[in-house]
Amino acid sequence: MGKSTTAINLGAALAAAGERVLLVDADPQANTTSGLGFRKGDFSHTVYEVLVGDLPLEDAVEPSRVKDLFLVPSSIDLAGAEIEMVPRFAREHQLARSLNGPRARYHTVLIDCPPSLGLITVNALTAADEVLIPIQCEYYALEGLTQLLRNIALIQSNLNPRLKIEGVVLTMYTKRTHLAADVVGQVREHFGEVAYETMIPRTVRLAEAPSYGEPIESFDPGSRGAKAYRDLAAEFRRRHGRA
Repeated sequence: MGKSTTAINLGAALAAAGERVLLVDADPQANTTSGLGFRKGDFSHTVYEVLVGDLPLEDAVEPSRVKDLFLVPSSIDLAGAEIEMVPRFAREHQLARSLNGPRARYHTVLIDCPPSLGLITVNALTAADEVLIPIQCEYYALEGLTQLLRNIALIQSNLNPRLKIEGVVLTMYTKRTHLAADVVGQVREHFGEVAYETMIPRTVRLAEAPSYGEPIESFDPGSRGAKAYRDLAAEFRRRHGRA
């Protein structure tokens, strides 16, 4: 859906606009971690130790190569956290508790979630104030959206009543296909003003940037992808009264 791509590049664009941003990579695939150029051995602690080992979150924060953009890295160890957290008391609130103090030091905290609704994702949604939903401009993305909205409603009812849908971002958009236009129309009809005006295009440069460990803003600032994420960041800041 473009989750990690959006977390990295929205975070970098917000940092470029003068904000202090924290990315929390809560996905065992660790795409946000590698996409910012971090490799195993570049960091001492990960979000796994925050969730399972009660490590203070600030002890796992690493500065990225981008000024004012910070990361709590992930690793494959996080894949085992789902099982290890089961017997813990109030296990759904572990990430929320760890963010209580540190979140005040950042304008924005972005949590990159796993692609399934397990205990880690529940932790992220319980810790969050808002959900930003990237939707790929393809048919199957719309099919999965219904289940996601149902799960968000369950979190709101049982764990985090303040949680709200902040916005929907259309990603991997190509204007050459009728399907993409249909998806855009359906999303805008259903979500109205919640859907962002900015759409993220499908571009080669956006796909290449993670392999170089850079956000598109530094990898190719003149590209269509970089401009799109700058526009998205500007729209995001306007929505939160910071522009």
